[in-house]
Amino acid sequence: MQYQRWFEQIRGKRISFLGAGVSNTPLVYQYLERGFSVTVRDKRSREQMGELAVQLETAGAVLILGETYLQDITEDVLFRSPGMQYFLPELTAARKRGAVVTSEIELFFELCPCKLYAVTGSDGKTTTTTVISEILRAAGHKVWLGGNIGTPLLPLVEQMTPDDVAVVELSSFQLISMTRSPDVAVVTNVAPNHLDIHKDMQEYIDAKRNIYLHQSVLSRTVLNADNEITRDFAPEVRGHAVFFSRRQKTDAAWCDEQGRIFLRDTFLMNADEIRIPGWHNVENYLAAFSALMDAVPTQIMIEVAKTFGGVEHRCELVRERGGVKWYNDSIASSPTRTIAGLNAMTQKVILIAGGYDKHIPYAPLGPKVVEKVKILILTGATADAIEQSVRAAEGFTPDTPRIIRVDSMQQAVQTAAELAQAGDIVTLSPASASFDSYRNFEERGNHYKQLVLEL
Repeated sequence: MQYQRWFEQIRGKRISFLGAGVSNTPLVYQYLERGFSVTVRDKRSREQMGELAVQLETAGAVLILGETYLQDITEDVLFRSPGMQYFLPELTAARKRGAVVTSEIELFFELCPCKLYAVTGSDGKTTTTTVISEILRAAGHKVWLGGNIGTPLLPLVEQMTPDDVAVVELSSFQLISMTRSPDVAVVTNVAPNHLDIHKDMQEYIDAKRNIYLHQSVLSRTVLNADNEITRDFAPEVRGHAVFFSRRQKTDAAWCDEQGRIFLRDTFLMNADEIRIPGWHNVENYLAAFSALMDAVPTQIMIEVAKTFGGVEHRCELVRERGGVKWYNDSIASSPTRTIAGLNAMTQKVILIAGGYDKHIPYAPLGPKVVEKVKILILTGATADAIEQSVRAAEGFTPDTPRIIRVDSMQQAVQTAAELAQAGDIVTLSPASASFDSYRNFEERGNHYKQLVLEL
């Protein structure tokens, strides 16, 4: 097995995991069980890590915690967490002295024994990744789903066979240092995002490009013909580049003006037959169909589209209370994703938005809020920027929409509950990251759902 050879190659090396998060923690135990000297470096304090710190030390790991956790790195093999900047001075210095700097997902790409599908994009990548995996499962394949979607795949690689299929979601943070690309690459779209971490928009775009730059001539890359940035990727693709579109005919999956979906010249279904709502989800299915054409019978694609209920935290119906429908769209951590969520709604809504500031422009959000929102409830660091974009939008009046500021999610939900009337829709679609108050968008969405269910 390739993974066993990897362990043999690094036998005697000291291993360090930079960040004890979802992707690294399972590996810590795996390397300890194989007799390696393991250090865990994490920015959190012992108190913040809680029981995890005790568990890691009990298993045999040495912990280096707190703000100075990256000082004096002497270990030989470093696994950085996905959110850690690749060009940190401490990592650059480690590489210069000969240390191996890798990540769980990079090593998985090196060792994966089966066909590999990977999806990236500013919006829609989780749904597209999940849809691809659902279709492949329906077609009878054993599917390993992971990456940025939450499940580390490297600890499972020894269980995989060449007949299996791996489907992986990749963020720009994971892609920035990748030197391998998948058999089938999908880029849903690219728009400004994560500019609080990337030095500029070009670095963000260049990170996305790594999903296809290292492919073979036998590979496939699926690109969004309706997105200018992804459309311009095509000349660099080494294998077969195909396009999906909901505005024009393409060589893969596309949708016409009547909302009819085609695969090349073959009619598949009407867009309104897709169970999960919104044109952004139509685009997600077009991307998935394009990735899987010639690999899966079209009837299976159609059946999944008609029956799959969607992914948690993505336009998820939480409950209906007193005639008011409450939706959780916590995944919407950018203006473009919130715009897509609002477009999925059939009437004006009460919108809860705001959060951590990723330094991305909010001007495009304003006009859509004026068009689709009756009451805007704002919280968090981005509240000012969102309000400014709305007030600057054409058609704004003091009551179109009404804007209310609150200090917490609890206040936001309570305010929405007090103002909503039978027939209204309330949606959490923040247009912002969650890190000012939550560890991730899942925790934010779960807290929102808990508050809504307790009303």
